[in-house]
Amino acid sequence: MKKIIISIAAVAALSTAGFATVNNQTGCGLGSQIIKDDSSALMLALQATTNTTLGNQTFGITSGTSGCKRARLVLNERAAEFVASNMDQLSREIAIGQGESVDTLAELLNVEDKAAFAATLQANYNAIYTSEKADMASVMDNVATIAG
Repeated sequence: MKKIIISIAAVAALSTAGFATVNNQTGCGLGSQIIKDDSSALMLALQATTNTTLGNQTFGITSGTSGCKRARLVLNERAAEFVASNMDQLSREIAIGQGESVDTLAELLNVEDKAAFAATLQANYNAIYTSEKADMASVMDNVATIAG
């Protein structure tokens, strides 16, 4: 009987925690939901460690749970490989707002409105390619921030 009561209390605590706000320093995730005290570096470290344990923060981001906002674009390995292999061509096509590489990237990111996606990327070209030596990771992050 004692185990059932503890289990019910744990489920209730976790389910109500899913609607709580996100800590600005450690982000969303299970740690931020169950450890509310963020008054010391130790508690923030516990939040961050719990957030990253077992990938629950990643799950929260992709599923929109644990106080995380669900991203419209879900970056994936295929898109990252495509961007890494087509950096120059993709850069040229984003600059002109159209092209096969931009369309392919939209497909890999499951974007429905490819024309709007291409126009958004073109309008934000300088924010996507922040330097001449922009790498795949920064391009992908910037695309997700701008179009996601």
